[in-house]
Amino acid sequence: MPTLPNRPAIKEPWLVPVTGTDAHLPAVPAARLTAEALRERFLRPPPFDPEIPGDGSLITDRPPAQAAVLVPLVRREGGLSVLLTQRTAHLREHAGQVSFPGGRAEPEDGSPERTALREAQEEIGLDEPFVEILGQMPVYRTVTAFEVTPVVALVRPDAVLRLDAFEVAEAFEVPLAFLMNPAHHQRHRVDWDGGHRQFLSMPWTGTGLATSNGEPPEPHREFFIWGATAAMLRNLYRFLLV
Repeated sequence: MPTLPNRPAIKEPWLVPVTGTDAHLPAVPAARLTAEALRERFLRPPPFDPEIPGDGSLITDRPPAQAAVLVPLVRREGGLSVLLTQRTAHLREHAGQVSFPGGRAEPEDGSPERTALREAQEEIGLDEPFVEILGQMPVYRTVTAFEVTPVVALVRPDAVLRLDAFEVAEAFEVPLAFLMNPAHHQRHRVDWDGGHRQFLSMPWTGTGLATSNGEPPEPHREFFIWGATAAMLRNLYRFLLV
């Protein structure tokens, strides 16, 4: 059996030095960031290979597991916004990280869309009648052997969220236009004996929508979007730009 890489966990990614941004790349034009334009893009998708297909070398020898996340695009008056969650600090995996609602596929799901919808309902109380599925992005492979299908969807603005206090600490939104502008995509690099890792981040300062403990969201705080979530958003950027 091959030796698995001795890859250290990154506990505080916001402390990893920024090596640059991608401000030289174009932003996705505003005309492509409307609900109508997104429906058309997913109805007739262009040939596309993701820029970031996965995290890199596996750190586990377990068989691959299927998973899905919902990429919810809320239809606000000022434009589409991306609904994200911050995971609770006590979770065994990805504690405290920003993520899309989603998780492991169950046998009864039958499709990535069903997995994403079920997980979104369980984690943030997003009910299916408020969701319009647009389509899927290419599978993203994590270092923990999950093969994650991002399912992109439009969400009605009158959807009421009910956060699962065990998994989700807070829900918040980021304007899609902000995330589809690579001037806001930061590059980081961390080195260790025998290797290195590079990753993207997309820090956002704002006020959350809701917390699971009933406390008012802290105003104007930074949400550090990085890792697989940032990589999937980067792939969406490339898909909408191509």
